[in-house]
Amino acid sequence: MATDPLPEILSRHLFADGGARVYAVLDGAAIPDLLEKLQEYQIEPVCLYRGTLIPTLAKAAPYQVLLERESGFTHWLLQKGWGRHWGIFALGRADWRAMREHLCALTVAYSPDQQPLYFRYYDPRVLRVYLPTCDTDELWALFGPITRLLCEDEVGHVLSYRIAGGQLVSERTVLAAARSARESGDAGDA
Repeated sequence: MATDPLPEILSRHLFADGGARVYAVLDGAAIPDLLEKLQEYQIEPVCLYRGTLIPTLAKAAPYQVLLERESGFTHWLLQKGWGRHWGIFALGRADWRAMREHLCALTVAYSPDQQPLYFRYYDPRVLRVYLPTCDTDELWALFGPITRLLCEDEVGHVLSYRIAGGQLVSERTVLAAARSARESGDAGDA
């Protein structure tokens, strides 16, 4: 019995709600040559840091990308990036501008002494530790127009987060493909 390839399994999770837009929030610091890859696939990224950036910061910045189910970029991202903490996926009905405003607002947090700090919520390792610590108000502030957040867990399975009744609901889907790739050593190949 043949199993579905990982990108197809992940795509079914991402595009399960036909009415939702699927945005990838990608970490330029984690993805080798992200800007070049976006250009190669003719994808228009939206930088989530405001203002003019020096080239080094521009390469390491987070980017919002609207994904299409059948695009070559989506396939590449799911095939090569899953399990490598390249970013997270935000689903919602908001257009790209409203989603950008929301995602941009999340990139800065403040220390107890009110010093601004970059908040790397788009790193799955950060998101999955942070979300369970949030109270109801913090969850609503983080989710805003987002109906569901998806990311990988520490072993490459799908974590899905949403708010229900003012509480965080998380679901973990075990992926046989992720387990197989990890066991064969393919998860680390570029």
